[in-house]
Amino acid sequence: MSDQPQQPQPPVAARKPVQRVHHGDTFVDDYEWLRDKADPEVIGYLEAENAYTQARTARLEPLRQQIFDEIVTRTKQTDLSVPYRRGGFWYYSRTVEGQQYSIHCRLPATGDVPPTIGEDGGEEGAPPGEQVLLDGNRIAADSGFFALGTLEPSPDGTLLAYSLDLTGDERFTLRLKDLTTGEDLPDTVAGVFYSSAWSADASAVFYLTVDDSWRPNRVWRHLVGTDASEDVVVFTEDDERYWVGIGLTRNQQAIEISVASKLTSEVWLLDAHAPLSEPVVVQPRTEGVEYHVEHAGDQLLIVHNSNEANFELSSAPLDDPGAANWRTLIPGSAERRLLSVDAFAGHAMLYLRREGLTRLAVLPRTGAGFGAPEEIEFDEPLYTVLPGNNPDWDATGYRLTFRSLVTPDTVYDYAVPSKELLLRKRQPVLGGVDLADYVQSREWARAGDGTLVPLSVVRRVDVALDGNAPVVLYGYGAYEVSIDPNFPIPRLSLLDRGVVFVIAHVRGGGELGRHWYDQGKMLAKRNTFTDFVAAAEHLVRIGWTRPERIVAQGGSAGGLLMGAVANLAPRAFGGIVAQVPFVDALTTILDPSLPLTVTEWEEWGNPLADPEVYAYMKSYSPYENVEAKDYPAILAVTSLNDTRVLYVEPAKWVAKLRATATDPAPVLLKTEMEAGHGGRSGRYDAWRELSFSLAWQLDVLGIGK
Repeated sequence: MSDQPQQPQPPVAARKPVQRVHHGDTFVDDYEWLRDKADPEVIGYLEAENAYTQARTARLEPLRQQIFDEIVTRTKQTDLSVPYRRGGFWYYSRTVEGQQYSIHCRLPATGDVPPTIGEDGGEEGAPPGEQVLLDGNRIAADSGFFALGTLEPSPDGTLLAYSLDLTGDERFTLRLKDLTTGEDLPDTVAGVFYSSAWSADASAVFYLTVDDSWRPNRVWRHLVGTDASEDVVVFTEDDERYWVGIGLTRNQQAIEISVASKLTSEVWLLDAHAPLSEPVVVQPRTEGVEYHVEHAGDQLLIVHNSNEANFELSSAPLDDPGAANWRTLIPGSAERRLLSVDAFAGHAMLYLRREGLTRLAVLPRTGAGFGAPEEIEFDEPLYTVLPGNNPDWDATGYRLTFRSLVTPDTVYDYAVPSKELLLRKRQPVLGGVDLADYVQSREWARAGDGTLVPLSVVRRVDVALDGNAPVVLYGYGAYEVSIDPNFPIPRLSLLDRGVVFVIAHVRGGGELGRHWYDQGKMLAKRNTFTDFVAAAEHLVRIGWTRPERIVAQGGSAGGLLMGAVANLAPRAFGGIVAQVPFVDALTTILDPSLPLTVTEWEEWGNPLADPEVYAYMKSYSPYENVEAKDYPAILAVTSLNDTRVLYVEPAKWVAKLRATATDPAPVLLKTEMEAGHGGRSGRYDAWRELSFSLAWQLDVLGIGK
């Protein structure tokens, strides 16, 4: 008899074929039955997959623990954010070693400079005079999940609106807290969506609810001290392509109701000083035109794409703000994508993207208008700069965050009058890490159609790019979302083991402007996948690595990318990590009763109505295109309560891969049974899950310690 330990056998999902017929095409789906999570057989199958994954990876437990310990050691666990000014208080959050969630707090404001609270925030992180608004650890208690949907102090600072999700399904319960007494009010509203907005006098709070497809479609007004049954609908959006959002403008003049599809938007304003009034539209929607409104006190600032795909900045009068009265302040440009604008009493700040990088530019007030933009300069070749929390209308500074692949999150206040960047905090990285040990660079991969695709690269300076370097290649490529340079501490556990980390900025994202997005959606979606394969092939062609030394990684829509390239070019990768992956895309987009489907038609096309879209999506949808061929090792991670990408998609995909693929490389499915789209909610739990994935990636790359 052999002394070799026997490998555990994978679960085998039962085949229960059903037919899907559209446009004369019949597709037999053997695993659609896995959609019913109320079926004990489905839960049993998911649990069996978890047990198999655990058994196949049990030998990696020492490496997982080592990585977890590295993350913990390098992270300043008792820490706090930089306080920001709102009215008469400085607001901030802090964490305490050993606790999963943030504690949200405030201090009375005595000046314009953020208070120095101390290295660890005093005893157990609590500075003298602190008022705790909400302690996530106490509220979460023994719940397996905890998330906040809103956390909004009232304009006068006397009340707090907050909402809780304790399951991961993104259905929140809204509550109000009296910040004078510290006690919750009786007011409770169940089943709300993210966000809330106060009236200027704090007599009313506005919130959102969703329809049966999980689309935020209604704005409600709740009068403080009344029962939720008396709440009134203020706005309803019936078109299923559109999502609704709300917020109080910085100058507290209006409740802004934003209505947006993937291609078209519309804004309504409700007088924040008259919460019982009706909202008024700024400009009725025009198909294909997007616009965003910022209340600038004496006028509105509007970022829109009426004339230029990359958007322009206009102003509009308060009393007649329709498009006929929009006056151009900054014209559109093919070289520059305008993203948003923040207005203050004395200036405005423009957020934009140019040459693949985000930028911030000051617009000084000049009488009744604004002067030319003055861009803030930074000295790294690759970086991300982001607007921070800036709720104070009268502020003369601007809070921002700077980061890169080699620089941790760094918080600055930009002093507008003196044009100085004032350092407030850089994220600590403990454990003896020397940031000088890492280097970032830019590469360009040539796609099959000749397009140059930017790659962002980070590695240790002592890693040899000798044809054998281990590589993790990350991609997303959808919704005009840009994957900009950042510095997550857990990535160091890859870099310090010699891994080269590469971000492929594939088409479908927004890194190079609106055209970059347009070239990776609808009937051009395959560009996203071929760009990613071109990135992998480029790293081999320039002599850095070999295909079997590349692990591809992506999540959500980036998980669709992972499934597509697994079918398209399985020999280009040694392994693939697909997190909450959108791998049964065609089935989902064909069913308008599912969450998000109708809103997604402007991203992927409508295969129900258009046979060309149906055929095109079927040509790349990962589930339909699994074939009897060799696949690389695959790890699929999902969450049972995910409402955005349902667990059934990776479950069906893995079942079909197992039944069809010819290669013995393991295909693993790991399902979080108490989490949503973002995975585990507590930071230590999240680090455990991340350690699991990182250990698997290192093992595929042949790095076992």
